[in-house]
Amino acid sequence: MKKFLMAAVLGLAACGHVAADEAAPAAPGAKPAKEDWYPSRYGAEDRIGALNLLSPEKTAEAAKLITTGKTYSLGQVTGRKTPAYGPRSFSMTILQLSDGSGTPLGENKAVGNDDLVNMYIGIGSQIDGLGHMGIDHRYYNGVPVADFVTTGGLTQFGTHDIPAIATRGVLLDMTKAFGDPVPAGTAFNKAEIDAAMAAAGVTIGEGDVVLFHTGTMKSQEGAEELSPVEPGLGVEGAQYLADLGAVAIGADTWALEVIPFEKETRPFDVHLTLLAKNGVYILENMVTHELAEDGVTEFFFALGAPRLEGAVQAIINPVAIR
Repeated sequence: MKKFLMAAVLGLAACGHVAADEAAPAAPGAKPAKEDWYPSRYGAEDRIGALNLLSPEKTAEAAKLITTGKTYSLGQVTGRKTPAYGPRSFSMTILQLSDGSGTPLGENKAVGNDDLVNMYIGIGSQIDGLGHMGIDHRYYNGVPVADFVTTGGLTQFGTHDIPAIATRGVLLDMTKAFGDPVPAGTAFNKAEIDAAMAAAGVTIGEGDVVLFHTGTMKSQEGAEELSPVEPGLGVEGAQYLADLGAVAIGADTWALEVIPFEKETRPFDVHLTLLAKNGVYILENMVTHELAEDGVTEFFFALGAPRLEGAVQAIINPVAIR
């Protein structure tokens, strides 16, 4: 069963084009069904989604959360041993500068090293851009795949266009209600999110980044493979957080959303709800246990995504400051 689910997950994640709705085949000559998820609330030409909710005022207000100056790295180390689904792999080669002979340069005998990395970006801690997953070959704001996807990179929605994110972060520690680690298959929807906010004494608002702590990453430390199942966000919960104004949502899991999916006929529905329908970014494999251990519920969140032109995703190491 696990092998079957893993194969299904891999196939769907690789193509990134999953229909969100079940429907009977249309009659010949029938008009396409009306879509209600685009244009977006930010206008038909918008390409950054919920990040429109960020502002200098929001950043300045979030900076007031810094009281001790303690910092937390939310990204995990990415390397050859980082668990990833095939064919995703990581390879690094270290080269000496100049002609490779190791001969020092000049009378000051300068030497150095360079590095060459060949890898899939979807390994380790990452942000999913709005070009990652869509619905029936349409992505955020209804943009057709033919309008922006090329083999040389995305011409729209590239992660190099993601604005710098400096805002309030909120941690919802789900282990307090469900145990540590939270059992795989546990879904977080409105009731669970409301209860977690009440327990943390926080309210999620516009421009916030929301992180779930499930204990999953810590419990699987040293594992050579990713688990095919996990606790996570449900579809109702995803729309609820989007409606509250969250700009990015993440967890200490590889897919953020609950797996097995709430409906097996609607795979990656949380991804579609957040990325395609609401323009909310997804943060995967976030290191949250240190925040949870310190009892941190809100903090200053900072992320400057690597500006690799046309990239679908980006390896990230966000910083939380309390």
